[in-house]
Amino acid sequence: MNRKSLCLAVACAGAAACGPSNKALVRHDYAEGQVVDLSITRKVSGTHDLFFFSIPKETPFLDGYLQGIVTDYEDHPIQGVVVRAVASGESEVESGESSPGFNVSSFDPGVSDTNGVYRIRFSFPILDGIVDLRGKLLYNPGWEQEKTELGRAYEPQLKESPFHFYYDEKKGAVIFDQGIRKTIVAPAVNPGGAKMAALPGSKPPQEEAPKPKEKPQPAAPGGGDSQDLFKGFGFGP
Repeated sequence: MNRKSLCLAVACAGAAACGPSNKALVRHDYAEGQVVDLSITRKVSGTHDLFFFSIPKETPFLDGYLQGIVTDYEDHPIQGVVVRAVASGESEVESGESSPGFNVSSFDPGVSDTNGVYRIRFSFPILDGIVDLRGKLLYNPGWEQEKTELGRAYEPQLKESPFHFYYDEKKGAVIFDQGIRKTIVAPAVNPGGAKMAALPGSKPPQEEAPKPKEKPQPAAPGGGDSQDLFKGFGFGP
């Protein structure tokens, strides 16, 4: 093999190792805009043991972002609210070779910006061309501690919500069963906390209190009617 052919073979092998391009990753998007900026990377996930030495084993990972919107009860975007994601179970696809510990999903927490948009970075292992992951999103999970320490915090209307993420590399299909959602928060103030500026945002609507019933007027002495207009003028028996 001459030098030119060798360089061409190395280039083709490198391109195959990089996986499909970003444009070809998703041909069927059923995530409704909540899964964005997908890419595939290869990471060392273990080793292959040969006779007298070991070689590293690589696993493809699907990287990207989960995104959503945080608002108050009047639909105003709220900045600075933390949203976390945790995996509650992963579908392990048997591939004939087991590497314990390599199929670990990871998330970076997201914080809502001035437009109320948060982005959670994720990295999921692709096992036999499939990502099948269940988990839940936690909205401002530390709000109670923040209220205790700072005297103010955003209490989320929805504390957590489950999700199911599915990706088929061969079909180019991504599914997120939740879709893009709004999370409504309201400012919560600790009366005994430090005096600080009030948090922006509206409080939840309050139900109207029932009106108290009117007490009956006591009867006039002698059994007469206290509302008799002619009593003071000497009319009557």
